[in-house]
Amino acid sequence: MNDLDAAFALSGADVKAYLARLGLVGPFPPTAETLRLLHRAHLFTVPFENLDIHLGRSIVLEERRLFDKVVREGRGGFCYELNGLFAGLLRALGFEVTLLAAQVAGQNGVFGQEFDHLALQVDVGEPFLVDVGFGDAFLEPLRLQPGLIQREDLKTFRIDQEGEVWTFWERRGQNPWALQYRFTRTPRDLAEFMSMCDYHQTSPDSHFTRAPLATIATPLGRVTLRGSCLYTTLQGCRNERTVTPEERPALLHQYFGLRLPQLPDEC
Repeated sequence: MNDLDAAFALSGADVKAYLARLGLVGPFPPTAETLRLLHRAHLFTVPFENLDIHLGRSIVLEERRLFDKVVREGRGGFCYELNGLFAGLLRALGFEVTLLAAQVAGQNGVFGQEFDHLALQVDVGEPFLVDVGFGDAFLEPLRLQPGLIQREDLKTFRIDQEGEVWTFWERRGQNPWALQYRFTRTPRDLAEFMSMCDYHQTSPDSHFTRAPLATIATPLGRVTLRGSCLYTTLQGCRNERTVTPEERPALLHQYFGLRLPQLPDEC
């Protein structure tokens, strides 16, 4: 464990509060079953959201600020915040965690820059890909085994390997396989993601600066509020409706547990 990892350590009281945020009460031994339980609870409880960017608030990758935002204030965040903080919880519970740098695949086939996305490798008997900061993806950790088909509800996942590069693929129903991101298993420090974290919250080329977003998994699907559009997915069927600026604060609280001031009217 390096100096940054040592500084990014949660106390016993922090762990208890974090578990309470997830609706859980420990103790939890560092097992594969615990990892699956925590992963699902996180995705059902903590929204993926970029709202601070559209409220003009800086996102800083510092342990206490991440903890206060997600746990004390009941907020969510994007990948650097959610996976960065989740790594701290897992380590405090005794898991072996490695931060991974990933590049997200765009619709045009072009990958994002290095450190475009933060994912986790958790070793518990075998390595797992863990990601509570990628929006609508897998609910349970995926085994890091090349070519293994892993099914979950209406989705199918696959992780391939070519040399040092690993790729994460998703298939929905009978649709073609879609590449989500690529990564290496080189261990990273949280500080290495700070430059891209700044980019994603300031650059007009970042999709996070284009519209406010909040999305969360539900037992039967997902709810997403993007700008003034509300999307609800139930067992694979998606509905969409436009919401007024006056409705959005109540919807943010109803679906995501968020209490925030008015956001810019974007969709």
